[in-house]
Amino acid sequence: MGSMETAAAQQWRSPHSVEGDAVPDSPFGPSFSMLRPVRGGNAFEETIEHILQTIKLGIFAPAEKLPPERELAEQLGVSRATLRDALGELQSAGYLEVQRGRYGGTYVSTNAVQRTPDHGPLDPAEVEDVLLFRSIIEPAAAALAAKADLSAAARRHLQVCLQEVSASPAVGYRPRDARFHIAIAELSGSASLVSAVAETRARLNELLDRIPLLGTNLEHANEQHAEIAEAILRGDAPAAERATVEHLEGTASLLRGFLA
Repeated sequence: MGSMETAAAQQWRSPHSVEGDAVPDSPFGPSFSMLRPVRGGNAFEETIEHILQTIKLGIFAPAEKLPPERELAEQLGVSRATLRDALGELQSAGYLEVQRGRYGGTYVSTNAVQRTPDHGPLDPAEVEDVLLFRSIIEPAAAALAAKADLSAAARRHLQVCLQEVSASPAVGYRPRDARFHIAIAELSGSASLVSAVAETRARLNELLDRIPLLGTNLEHANEQHAEIAEAILRGDAPAAERATVEHLEGTASLLRGFLA
């Protein structure tokens, strides 16, 4: 990274960070695992895919500012021209907004997660595959997070993600829900596990978008989220794993009930 790009990176802070604490290269900022380099060949299309995934998974929430262009282009491994083309198209499609002035920049549209997706045919085997894989990796992530020697930044990151999903209205709930679960994986210390949880959550969200948001279920989910977070923060791995299993089983029951 050149000197100008370094400066740009240093100017950006995750909304979860505290001055002098978490920075873009921290495990607790959006750039840690989600903004991975594109594979090439379809740079524009993959750039669109990766940015949309960060929005849908709550890495960048509605009304949140994206990192500077230079940093974002470097994270994705694309030219700034390609990035600008992708950002321009996402702005035209209503996913991003550009603001001018002192606090100007590119922001996630507040309507970005309120779209009605087009649902194609559903394969029951795929549903079971997603639920099975999730039941394996997420309890493991919670247990590893509880066993980890968590820094103050790590603990605060989990608490902030918990607060955000707990306070979220039904509209916009699922990206913040996803962000909370990804945060747990981040605390595990395994970048591969973070990627696995994020990719599985993206598949899960496609299924969740097919069923209604139920107020009672969201209240129960928030109670379970708090239980999981509390177990992690006190270092109780068995309790964190157990609470995660119970939480995932509830989601699985809803999906099987509505989609069977």
